[in-house]
Amino acid sequence: MLLTIIAAAVLAQQKNITTTNENTLLWKISGNGLAQPSYLFGTIHMLCADEALLSDSLKKIIGRSEQVYMEVDMDNLFEMLGMMKQMKMRNDTTWADLLSAEDYEKVKSYFEKQSSLMPFSMMETFKPFLAASLLMESGIQCSSAVAMEQVIMAEAKKNKKQIKGLETMASQMSIFDQIPYKLQAQQLVEYIDKSEAGKTEDTKEYDELINAYREQDLKKLEEITIRSDMGLASFTDILLYNRNHNWVEKLKTLLPEKSLLIAVGAGHLPGEKGVINLLRKAGYTLTPIRNKVTITKEI
Repeated sequence: MLLTIIAAAVLAQQKNITTTNENTLLWKISGNGLAQPSYLFGTIHMLCADEALLSDSLKKIIGRSEQVYMEVDMDNLFEMLGMMKQMKMRNDTTWADLLSAEDYEKVKSYFEKQSSLMPFSMMETFKPFLAASLLMESGIQCSSAVAMEQVIMAEAKKNKKQIKGLETMASQMSIFDQIPYKLQAQQLVEYIDKSEAGKTEDTKEYDELINAYREQDLKKLEEITIRSDMGLASFTDILLYNRNHNWVEKLKTLLPEKSLLIAVGAGHLPGEKGVINLLRKAGYTLTPIRNKVTITKEI
């Protein structure tokens, strides 16, 4: 079956981008003495390529922004080359050190069957929570998947915009050193046990997360993000809230200087301790911006 995906953004009739009462991932940051507005956008780390589309609103914002800030500087080759090293556990720890012999063999067998992933000898040195995230993302139901960050970065490069990061790859990956490796490994085993018994609750929740992202429903995204934590609810401050606080403190110094697009994981936006509310508490006005993309399928 031949399928042509034609993406057309639904734009307002006015010349300027307009606010909307619809669900949205795109927000204008103004007020608090800013000479020019900046914008905040919620990303997702993996989406079907034919759905990873930028609205005309977002394209215009990228075109007129002076810099694009993401969680980490994905355009920094040195940073990205060091990513594999940062994903590894400290002190040459492997999953064999964390699991019983039976559980280790179970996990090894499971990963070796996942031909799309990297060799197990490399994977078993990774922080287990990162490996579990890779498993969930690899289960996305489409022939080709892409990170929204990559799509934004490509558009930024096309517009010759400088790309920067709110945190380093080292600091981001070090977050998972604060969560006991053994606990992470146990959660990985539980995920695999459920997966081999059929569709897991974690996989269902990931599907639900993708759907909420497509609908740009931040309230639903917040609910799922907090709920689908693989048993790591007590570490929400480490995984989300502390980082949100640190980003907003950095943005307080960046926003007065230039007009920015800030693109971070959508799960960081909503809630009392989310980036939107923290920026409001810091005195800024956060206004929802229409970000509607209509996908038309032709057979």
